[in-house]
Amino acid sequence: MIVDSILTNAKAYLNGKIIECSIAIEEGKISKIGKETQMPKTDEKINVQGHLVLPGLIDEHVHLRDEGKAYKEDFSSGTAAAAAGGFTTVLDMPNNDPVTASPQTLRERMQLAQRKILVNVGFYSEFPSRTQEIADIVAEGAVAFKLFMGNQIGGLNLDDDSALQEALKKVAEQKVPLAVHAEDRGMLATNEEKLKQAQKNGLADFQRAHTETVEVKAIQRLLKLSENTEARLHFCHLSTKEGLNSIVAAKKAQRTITCEVTPNHLLLSSDDLQRYGQLVIMAPPLRDKMQVNALWQGIEDGSIDTIGSDHAPHAASEKASSNVWEVKVGVPGLETTLPLMFTLVKKNRLSMQNMVKLLAENVVEIYSLNDRGHIQEGKNADFTIVDYRTQYKMDVSKFKSKAKFSPYHGWDVWGKVVKTIVNGQTIFDEGEIVAKSGSGSIIRRDSG
Repeated sequence: MIVDSILTNAKAYLNGKIIECSIAIEEGKISKIGKETQMPKTDEKINVQGHLVLPGLIDEHVHLRDEGKAYKEDFSSGTAAAAAGGFTTVLDMPNNDPVTASPQTLRERMQLAQRKILVNVGFYSEFPSRTQEIADIVAEGAVAFKLFMGNQIGGLNLDDDSALQEALKKVAEQKVPLAVHAEDRGMLATNEEKLKQAQKNGLADFQRAHTETVEVKAIQRLLKLSENTEARLHFCHLSTKEGLNSIVAAKKAQRTITCEVTPNHLLLSSDDLQRYGQLVIMAPPLRDKMQVNALWQGIEDGSIDTIGSDHAPHAASEKASSNVWEVKVGVPGLETTLPLMFTLVKKNRLSMQNMVKLLAENVVEIYSLNDRGHIQEGKNADFTIVDYRTQYKMDVSKFKSKAKFSPYHGWDVWGKVVKTIVNGQTIFDEGEIVAKSGSGSIIRRDSG
């Protein structure tokens, strides 16, 4: 038998250990793992020179933009950023223009993406106006739904508990996760209006609007409404100790509840606002050190399930206003997440096993992406190949994303991505995209 290619001289992460081995790839799948002498014949050997080979990492929280927001990011630039950051699979959020919230908008978005993407991409949908369409959206291929509780984005009336509960039941019937941006819309709007009327528009005023209570109230409301629905809730970008405690209590009650934290909320705090200014305005906002420490405790004890970048690209001008209410929230994260996390591994703040769980294995479990996330025979040949020996400086000028800004610019980090292999094909190699647009695959719910 002659296989398509073989990775040689690899230090691969297998079942919690790093093993020196070779990996044979056939038709986009892992066909054999073992010593080089045990490998089948091939016309292509890829010597990875003793670099670390991780299972292809997965970012479940990415805003790829395109369509009406293509000036911020498009499928080509966003998935190039993913490949450069070591992510072989990303899940795209639905707050687009138009909003992804119907079978038609999802279908059209997938058709546009298929021509451009470089990595594997799955899609969220917002809730449609008619809950009967939820099943049709899943049939079209949505891997999950997203609920933005802080502002009205989809077709569901956020203030109507009975409508929300009905939607939760419909999603539960489809057995797809519901990712949640948990901020209470009413409380947030009231806070903002008071501050605006008082002509308060500085950095600290954004924090005063997006209080810890705004997050906690939304989490507790949704946990209550979903009690008898069997909905699988996944709380995004968690930022508060009390919110985490509520989620932990729900987990202990044997409910299918999971949660995510971003690198931003682990590595930055409200103390960094003056240093980085509008650049680090995000929702939820950066919190104080006590909240950051609580999130780290959740990472260490396993109550936090995933790390998502919340990759949120914007035009530089959209981050520059002196009026905080005009600043677009969020920062790009696809090209910073892995080196930031790997640096924590290097500093013994995070174990390698935990990093791979948070960035691959747990995501696979939550979103039923069953053919990826592990280096095993029969799984997708998705690999993130990392130079773990060399320290370097983060440099936004080298970003593949259109959003060339980051609070982490100039930080000394470890874990440089040297190759990203998706479905057996090398997409990113030594700083360059080496594949054609459209090389990635659309992940549909029915393919997991």
